[in-house]
Amino acid sequence: MQRYENKVAIITGGGGAIGGAIARRLSSEGAAVAVLDQLGDQAERMATELETGGGKAIAVTADITDKPAVEAGVAATLEAYGRIDLLVNNAGYTKSGSIDDLDPDEFNKELNINLTGSYICAAAVLPSMIEAGRGAIVNIGSVNGRVAVGNPAYSAAKAGLYSLTQSLATEYGPKGVRTNMVSPGTIETDIYTWRVRREKNPEIFDVLARWYPVGRVGQPEDVAPAVAFLGADEAGFVNGANLMVDGGLTCGLAPMIEEMILE
Repeated sequence: MQRYENKVAIITGGGGAIGGAIARRLSSEGAAVAVLDQLGDQAERMATELETGGGKAIAVTADITDKPAVEAGVAATLEAYGRIDLLVNNAGYTKSGSIDDLDPDEFNKELNINLTGSYICAAAVLPSMIEAGRGAIVNIGSVNGRVAVGNPAYSAAKAGLYSLTQSLATEYGPKGVRTNMVSPGTIETDIYTWRVRREKNPEIFDVLARWYPVGRVGQPEDVAPAVAFLGADEAGFVNGANLMVDGGLTCGLAPMIEEMILE
């Protein structure tokens, strides 16, 4: 499918595991991709990979909490491709697993990266989208924004991100810009929090699989198709949605049901 032929996407955190999977998926469907990442070497590697595979890509180094840097990255994308059709707010961060781990500085850091950064990026792309009369924003949320499963500052930010998604959808939908959210469950990556947990229990993902009705945790490639759908024209009547990509985790508590079935 070439749903993104002649279209341009910016992916924040595009050099990481989930961002990279999204970048590959959109590129495979014809998109020119701006890989925006705070780590310039990761952005460069992903952009090179996409180009080697026959796609179009540029690397943009920017911290999403740095408004001038983000605006410069958007300007570079417009200069390279002349348009922006899709923003994927994927970049995120968490460190603190419980309230006891937090202090105000850490709490604000997680809010700033996971929520304020997404606002800054959305604000930067909106003028060109409004001028064109079309565009889409897909925010990457989390099951943490819906139920309490640890990492409280991250969870609060992701809950706020859904509210921001609804606000953007309501205000800018009439101007041709749709905004939706994808909320993954546990995704097997090598980010800091999972490295720490794996050091304590190398089988952590197998342990957590028990909580997922599909019988496994997710992979980065499970998130990418949902993003590709919501950003595409075929989702033209989907606006303000929160698509749970969580293997059924938030549908109910399967292990609890098992405990109650006494045979």
